[in-house]
Amino acid sequence: METLRERKKQRTRDALLRTAVEMFVERGYDGTTVDDIADAVDVSPRTFFRYFAGKEEAALALEELAVARYLGAVRARPVAEAPMVALRRAVLESWDTLHEVIESVVPVEAFVGMHRVIESTPVLLAAHLRRNAETEETIARMLAEREGLDVDTDPRPRLAVAVFGGVMRVTEQRWSASGDFSLEGMRALTIAYLDQVGPALAGNWRAR
Repeated sequence: METLRERKKQRTRDALLRTAVEMFVERGYDGTTVDDIADAVDVSPRTFFRYFAGKEEAALALEELAVARYLGAVRARPVAEAPMVALRRAVLESWDTLHEVIESVVPVEAFVGMHRVIESTPVLLAAHLRRNAETEETIARMLAEREGLDVDTDPRPRLAVAVFGGVMRVTEQRWSASGDFSLEGMRALTIAYLDQVGPALAGNWRAR
């Protein structure tokens, strides 16, 4: 059971994160300072750094919540499912329940807005892609373990995750450019692009 001190710390962290996201979306990442965020929450910059290593960590914190939800969904998939089926169902399940996690901190619209800030800010996009690579390695090892494989000698887990991760990256890019910035829009695009994996890899693309 959480103590009063733990609840107060969580409330402070949530307030800092919510304010940071709102400012990043409104002013841009480069137009927002740690002092701005701390002042708006009426705490010192030193307090901000107790919860976040810096602006970058705060800017990517909502993405981290989404990744944690996805990793949990992958772990929970039945072992009998084929790996690509498990990844597909896990990502759709995590999209279906993401609002439960995000809305405990910020409105879903703020999460969507923050995603667009990340896509348009080179330093954040680089950090986002680096973390994606780390997440893909984690998932590859999870798949190898559930399939009883050695990830360092059998290429299939990393290949499967690379294909799946590539599809998700394309989906993110098209979502950001689509004009429909709802989670439902992202889910629909995810399904549409995942449905194309088989035909794209094995089909004949030449126009007849």
